[in-house]
Amino acid sequence: METSGVKREPLAVAAVQPVWAGADVPANVGEHARAVERANARLVVFPELSLTGYDLGAPSLALDDGRLGPLVDACRATGSVALVGAPISDEDGRDRIATLAVTGDGVTAVYRKMWLHGPEFDRFSPGEKPAVITVDGWRLGLAICYDAAVPRHAADTAALGIDAYVASTLYGPGPDSGARRDAHMRERAAAHGVWVVLSTAAGPSGSYAQTSGGSGIWGRGGEPVARAGRDAGEITAALLG
Repeated sequence: METSGVKREPLAVAAVQPVWAGADVPANVGEHARAVERANARLVVFPELSLTGYDLGAPSLALDDGRLGPLVDACRATGSVALVGAPISDEDGRDRIATLAVTGDGVTAVYRKMWLHGPEFDRFSPGEKPAVITVDGWRLGLAICYDAAVPRHAADTAALGIDAYVASTLYGPGPDSGARRDAHMRERAAAHGVWVVLSTAAGPSGSYAQTSGGSGIWGRGGEPVARAGRDAGEITAALLG
Protein backbone atom coordinates (compact mmCIF):
# COMPACT_ATOMS: atom_id res chain seq x y z
CA MET A 1 0.00 0.00 0.00
CA GLU A 2 1.01 3.62 -0.41
CA THR A 3 2.39 5.23 2.71
CA SER A 4 0.07 7.90 4.07
CA GLY A 5 0.22 11.00 6.19
CA VAL A 6 3.82 11.72 5.17
CA LYS A 7 4.67 15.25 4.10
CA ARG A 8 7.43 15.39 1.50
CA GLU A 9 8.60 17.44 -1.44
CA PRO A 10 7.89 16.13 -4.95
CA LEU A 11 10.55 13.75 -6.25
CA ALA A 12 12.10 14.34 -9.67
CA VAL A 13 12.69 10.98 -11.35
CA ALA A 14 14.14 9.98 -14.70
CA ALA A 15 14.18 6.62 -16.49
CA VAL A 16 17.13 6.15 -18.84
CA GLN A 17 17.50 3.91 -21.88
CA PRO A 18 21.30 3.97 -22.08
CA VAL A 19 23.30 3.31 -25.21
CA TRP A 20 24.98 -0.07 -24.66
CA ALA A 21 28.73 0.06 -25.24
CA GLY A 22 29.25 -3.70 -25.46
CA ALA A 23 31.45 -5.55 -22.98
CA ASP A 24 33.43 -2.39 -22.20
CA VAL A 25 32.45 -1.59 -18.61
CA PRO A 26 34.27 1.77 -18.48
CA ALA A 27 32.50 2.85 -21.66
CA ASN A 28 29.13 1.84 -20.18
CA VAL A 29 29.97 3.72 -16.99
CA GLY A 30 30.72 6.78 -19.11
CA GLU A 31 27.35 6.47 -20.85
CA HIS A 32 25.65 6.23 -17.47
CA ALA A 33 27.53 9.23 -16.08
CA ARG A 34 26.57 11.38 -19.07
CA ALA A 35 22.95 10.29 -18.72
CA VAL A 36 22.92 11.27 -15.05
CA GLU A 37 24.27 14.68 -15.99
CA ARG A 38 21.58 15.09 -18.68
CA ALA A 39 18.69 13.80 -16.60
CA ASN A 40 18.49 16.66 -14.09
CA ALA A 41 16.70 14.41 -11.60
CA ARG A 42 17.12 13.38 -7.99
CA LEU A 43 16.49 9.70 -8.85
CA VAL A 44 17.86 8.30 -12.12
CA VAL A 45 16.89 4.71 -12.96
CA PHE A 46 18.65 2.38 -15.42
CA PRO A 47 17.68 -1.06 -16.84
CA GLU A 48 18.52 -4.57 -15.67
CA LEU A 49 22.28 -5.37 -15.94
CA SER A 50 22.78 -1.93 -17.44
CA LEU A 51 26.52 -1.70 -16.71
CA THR A 52 27.30 -4.91 -18.61
CA GLY A 53 24.31 -5.39 -20.88
CA TYR A 54 22.21 -8.53 -20.64
CA ASP A 55 25.23 -10.85 -20.89
CA LEU A 56 24.78 -13.65 -18.37
CA GLY A 57 28.47 -14.50 -18.60
CA ALA A 58 29.74 -11.01 -17.80
CA PRO A 59 32.12 -10.91 -14.81
CA SER A 60 30.69 -9.75 -11.51
CA LEU A 61 31.40 -6.17 -10.49
CA ALA A 62 32.81 -5.32 -7.08
CA LEU A 63 31.20 -2.39 -5.31
CA ASP A 64 34.60 -0.74 -4.88
CA ASP A 65 35.58 -1.22 -8.55
CA GLY A 66 37.51 1.90 -9.49
CA ARG A 67 35.93 1.89 -12.95
CA LEU A 68 32.69 3.09 -11.32
CA GLY A 69 34.39 6.33 -10.25
CA PRO A 70 33.04 8.53 -13.08
CA LEU A 71 29.49 7.54 -12.19
CA VAL A 72 30.06 8.32 -8.51
CA ASP A 73 31.51 11.68 -9.57
CA ALA A 74 28.48 12.44 -11.76
CA CYS A 75 26.10 11.66 -8.91
CA ARG A 76 28.12 13.87 -6.57
CA ALA A 77 28.05 16.76 -9.05
CA THR A 78 24.30 16.51 -9.68
CA GLY A 79 23.11 15.38 -6.26
CA SER A 80 21.48 12.37 -7.91
CA VAL A 81 20.87 8.82 -6.74
CA ALA A 82 21.39 6.44 -9.67
CA LEU A 83 19.96 2.92 -9.64
CA VAL A 84 22.05 0.79 -12.00
CA GLY A 85 22.15 -2.92 -12.83
CA ALA A 86 25.08 -5.33 -12.57
CA PRO A 87 26.03 -8.90 -11.71
CA ILE A 88 27.64 -9.16 -8.28
CA SER A 89 29.19 -11.85 -6.11
CA ASP A 90 27.90 -11.78 -2.53
CA GLU A 91 29.80 -12.75 0.60
CA ASP A 92 28.10 -16.16 0.56
CA GLY A 93 29.89 -16.88 -2.73
CA ARG A 94 26.74 -16.75 -4.83
CA ASP A 95 26.31 -14.57 -7.89
CA ARG A 96 23.21 -12.42 -8.10
CA ILE A 97 21.59 -9.97 -10.49
CA ALA A 98 21.55 -6.75 -8.50
CA THR A 99 20.44 -3.16 -8.36
CA LEU A 100 23.22 -0.87 -7.16
CA ALA A 101 22.52 2.55 -5.68
CA VAL A 102 25.19 5.06 -6.67
CA THR A 103 25.56 8.39 -4.89
CA GLY A 104 28.36 10.86 -4.49
CA ASP A 105 29.48 8.83 -1.49
CA GLY A 106 29.91 5.53 -3.31
CA VAL A 107 28.13 2.35 -4.40
CA THR A 108 25.81 0.05 -2.42
CA ALA A 109 24.02 -3.13 -3.47
CA VAL A 110 20.43 -2.44 -2.47
CA TYR A 111 18.46 -5.27 -4.09
CA ARG A 112 18.95 -8.77 -5.53
CA LYS A 113 16.54 -10.10 -8.16
CA MET A 114 14.15 -12.61 -6.57
CA TRP A 115 12.33 -14.09 -9.56
CA LEU A 116 14.95 -15.43 -11.96
CA HIS A 117 14.02 -16.55 -15.44
CA GLY A 118 15.28 -19.17 -17.89
CA PRO A 119 19.08 -19.48 -18.20
CA GLU A 120 19.63 -17.04 -15.34
CA PHE A 121 19.29 -20.06 -13.03
CA ASP A 122 22.45 -21.57 -14.55
CA ARG A 123 24.62 -18.99 -12.80
CA PHE A 124 22.64 -16.81 -10.47
CA SER A 125 20.92 -17.37 -7.14
CA PRO A 126 17.67 -15.58 -6.32
CA GLY A 127 17.50 -12.78 -3.82
CA GLU A 128 15.81 -13.62 -0.55
CA LYS A 129 13.46 -10.71 0.14
CA PRO A 130 11.91 -7.53 -1.23
CA ALA A 131 13.75 -4.26 -0.71
CA VAL A 132 12.77 -0.66 -0.11
CA ILE A 133 15.06 2.35 -0.22
CA THR A 134 14.20 5.85 0.95
CA VAL A 135 15.09 8.96 -1.03
CA ASP A 136 14.03 12.31 0.43
CA GLY A 137 11.24 10.67 2.40
CA TRP A 138 9.95 8.65 -0.57
CA ARG A 139 9.83 4.89 -0.01
CA LEU A 140 10.78 3.13 -3.22
CA GLY A 141 10.21 -0.60 -3.70
CA LEU A 142 12.67 -2.19 -6.12
CA ALA A 143 12.14 -4.78 -8.85
CA ILE A 144 14.33 -6.31 -11.55
CA CYS A 145 12.74 -7.51 -14.77
CA TYR A 146 10.73 -10.74 -14.22
CA ASP A 147 10.01 -9.63 -10.65
CA ALA A 148 7.63 -7.04 -12.10
CA ALA A 149 5.77 -9.72 -14.07
CA VAL A 150 4.91 -11.59 -10.86
CA PRO A 151 1.97 -10.02 -8.97
CA ARG A 152 3.16 -11.56 -5.71
CA HIS A 153 6.43 -9.63 -5.90
CA ALA A 154 4.66 -6.29 -6.14
CA ALA A 155 2.24 -7.31 -3.39
CA ASP A 156 5.00 -8.38 -1.01
CA THR A 157 6.95 -5.20 -1.76
CA ALA A 158 3.91 -2.95 -1.37
CA ALA A 159 3.17 -4.59 1.99
CA LEU A 160 6.36 -2.97 3.29
CA GLY A 161 4.78 0.44 2.70
CA ILE A 162 5.91 2.12 -0.52
CA ASP A 163 5.18 5.25 -2.50
CA ALA A 164 6.56 3.95 -5.80
CA TYR A 165 7.47 0.63 -7.41
CA VAL A 166 10.72 1.09 -9.35
CA ALA A 167 11.49 -1.55 -11.97
CA SER A 168 14.71 -2.04 -13.95
CA THR A 169 13.91 -4.40 -16.81
CA LEU A 170 14.55 -5.73 -20.28
CA TYR A 171 11.77 -6.69 -22.68
CA GLY A 172 12.34 -8.17 -26.11
CA PRO A 173 11.26 -6.39 -29.30
CA GLY A 174 7.86 -6.74 -30.88
CA PRO A 175 4.30 -5.69 -30.09
CA ASP A 176 3.57 -8.62 -27.77
CA SER A 177 6.49 -7.73 -25.48
CA GLY A 178 5.46 -4.10 -25.49
CA ALA A 179 1.90 -4.99 -24.57
CA ARG A 180 3.10 -7.17 -21.66
CA ARG A 181 5.43 -4.41 -20.48
CA ASP A 182 2.69 -1.83 -20.39
CA ALA A 183 0.15 -4.17 -18.81
CA HIS A 184 2.56 -5.17 -16.04
CA MET A 185 3.30 -1.56 -15.09
CA ARG A 186 -0.30 -0.38 -15.34
CA GLU A 187 -1.53 -3.29 -13.22
CA ARG A 188 1.11 -2.85 -10.51
CA ALA A 189 0.29 0.84 -10.14
CA ALA A 190 -3.46 0.37 -10.05
CA ALA A 191 -3.40 -2.67 -7.75
CA HIS A 192 -1.41 -0.93 -5.04
CA GLY A 193 -2.15 2.76 -5.58
CA VAL A 194 1.51 3.65 -6.09
CA TRP A 195 3.60 5.34 -8.72
CA VAL A 196 5.50 3.02 -11.05
CA VAL A 197 8.85 3.99 -12.55
CA LEU A 198 10.18 1.74 -15.33
CA SER A 199 13.59 1.84 -16.95
CA THR A 200 13.88 -0.77 -19.68
CA ALA A 201 16.56 -1.40 -22.28
CA ALA A 202 16.38 -0.03 -25.82
CA GLY A 203 18.46 -1.09 -28.79
CA PRO A 204 20.95 -3.96 -28.35
CA SER A 205 21.92 -5.27 -24.91
CA GLY A 206 24.18 -8.26 -24.40
CA SER A 207 22.64 -11.34 -26.00
CA TYR A 208 19.69 -9.32 -27.28
CA ALA A 209 20.14 -7.79 -30.73
CA GLN A 210 17.16 -5.55 -30.02
CA THR A 211 14.99 -4.69 -27.03
CA SER A 212 11.68 -2.91 -26.61
CA GLY A 213 12.39 0.54 -25.19
CA GLY A 214 9.26 2.19 -23.87
CA SER A 215 10.47 3.25 -20.43
CA GLY A 216 8.04 5.38 -18.50
CA ILE A 217 6.28 6.56 -15.37
CA TRP A 218 2.73 5.56 -14.43
CA GLY A 219 0.49 7.36 -11.93
CA ARG A 220 -1.20 5.76 -8.94
CA GLY A 221 -4.27 4.83 -10.95
CA GLY A 222 -2.23 3.14 -13.69
CA GLU A 223 -2.33 6.04 -16.13
CA PRO A 224 0.86 6.75 -18.14
CA VAL A 225 2.43 10.07 -17.14
CA ALA A 226 5.63 10.07 -19.22
CA ARG A 227 6.87 7.65 -21.89
CA ALA A 228 10.03 7.12 -23.91
CA GLY A 229 10.15 5.77 -27.42
CA ARG A 230 12.10 2.80 -28.74
CA ASP A 231 15.53 4.40 -29.15
CA ALA A 232 18.61 3.97 -27.01
CA GLY A 233 19.75 7.21 -25.44
CA GLU A 234 16.27 8.46 -24.58
CA ILE A 235 15.45 9.77 -21.10
CA THR A 236 11.92 10.21 -19.81
CA ALA A 237 11.17 12.15 -16.65
CA ALA A 238 8.38 13.17 -14.30
CA LEU A 239 7.79 14.75 -10.92
CA LEU A 240 6.24 12.42 -8.35
CA GLY A 241 3.98 14.36 -6.06
